[in-house]
Amino acid sequence: MVRVTTPAPLPQPDSETDVVRAVPNRRSALRAGAGLAAAGALATGCSATGATAHPASAARATGTSHATGTSRATGIPQAPSSPAPAARAFPRQPAQITHGPRTRPRIALTFHGQGDPAVAEKLLAEAETAGARVTVLAVGTWLDAHPDMARRILDGGHDLGNHTLRHLDINAMSEPDAYAEVLGCADRLRRLTGSIGTWFRPSRTARASPLVERVARRVGYPHVLSYDVDSLDFTSPGAPAVTRQVLAGIRPGSVVSLHFGYADTVAALPALLHELDRRGLRAVTTTELLS
Repeated sequence: MVRVTTPAPLPQPDSETDVVRAVPNRRSALRAGAGLAAAGALATGCSATGATAHPASAARATGTSHATGTSRATGIPQAPSSPAPAARAFPRQPAQITHGPRTRPRIALTFHGQGDPAVAEKLLAEAETAGARVTVLAVGTWLDAHPDMARRILDGGHDLGNHTLRHLDINAMSEPDAYAEVLGCADRLRRLTGSIGTWFRPSRTARASPLVERVARRVGYPHVLSYDVDSLDFTSPGAPAVTRQVLAGIRPGSVVSLHFGYADTVAALPALLHELDRRGLRAVTTTELLS
């Protein structure tokens, strides 16, 4: 006689949830693998060709927000950038600085930070291509609208400073209002970069009143940054006129006032930098100029 054995029934899942748990989530595994690969690429800090990536270029390629330290693509927090350089005192310099030492072949190109960020990008790229470093005095409301520009400027090796919150006539303000203007921009710089910036320049004037000078010190700026050469680029006189205006007044140690947001300035910069090089003058940050 043949004995027939009936197999025991397989255990059944209690619900659809158990079925989902029992089947490996292939999509999640693929995502995890991609995340590990991306993390490895970021850790090396190299491009596809093996060259070290420029910090600003790497951030644009990966979609990382400089302002928040968060990837726009994934929402994953990134390692925070190191704090920007802070304002410092230069004991041999006056409270209001108009120029640096006349004995060294260096000058500082300083830009009022406001206007179309695409124009600002072009100016920064032109300067970097020529090996020049500049100083940008940013308006607080401009940083509100374009927060990535703060780290873009610093990543290019440039100085970043404070040009008040709203770019109003600060010398005409009461002390509380002037304090709010300087502090408002300083707070934005601190939030975006970890520092209030290296310099303060008053808005709508070349020189700060004693009241504004005092307010700047309260906020944390030992000096007010003025200039001895005005490019007059904000009048849109044409690129050749901007170049002539700067070259007519510049000499070793000069601090030049220029602006973001003007096409004439972008067009003038290559010829200006070429002529500075021909004269043996090197464009450096204001910090370098005075150090």
